[in-house]
Amino acid sequence: MNKQKAKIEIISTSAGQTQKIARAMGEKLKEGDILALSGELGSGKTCFTAGLAGGLGIDEKYQITSPTFTLINEYSGRCRLYHFDVYRLKSYSDFEDLGYEEYFNGKGIAVIEWAEKIKQVLPVQTVFIQFEYLDENRRRIIITGQEKKLNELVKDTKMEVV
Repeated sequence: MNKQKAKIEIISTSAGQTQKIARAMGEKLKEGDILALSGELGSGKTCFTAGLAGGLGIDEKYQITSPTFTLINEYSGRCRLYHFDVYRLKSYSDFEDLGYEEYFNGKGIAVIEWAEKIKQVLPVQTVFIQFEYLDENRRRIIITGQEKKLNELVKDTKMEVV
């Protein structure tokens, strides 16, 4: 398996475009995939997760919100979506207390907001997505991970892995 690291960099000009990008990726995600989202407050992490949910076939009647106080929300679609928000955790050991291995090794996809807080426990196959606030509407989205996985996620899109 190709374990070479690769990167995709995208400038999104709106929340709608961010969701569209994420939806295209969500259509290609598979059980066991882990996405680690990082970026300042309001940079697009939850918006991106809503797009992923659409790509996973999660019913639009579910409003995707950040589970800041509950730590995790679960949604049913083509694959189960485990949406974590670890903003309030003090250390990665608090995350270990949640029994995260069950979610990482389960029959679903894990998306983790504020993932930089638990980077020590994330597996090597994790796809990292960094959101940078450029202005009111524009965001830089930097996706890094194993080259093979990134190529799978961008197949049939206009995105390019470098």
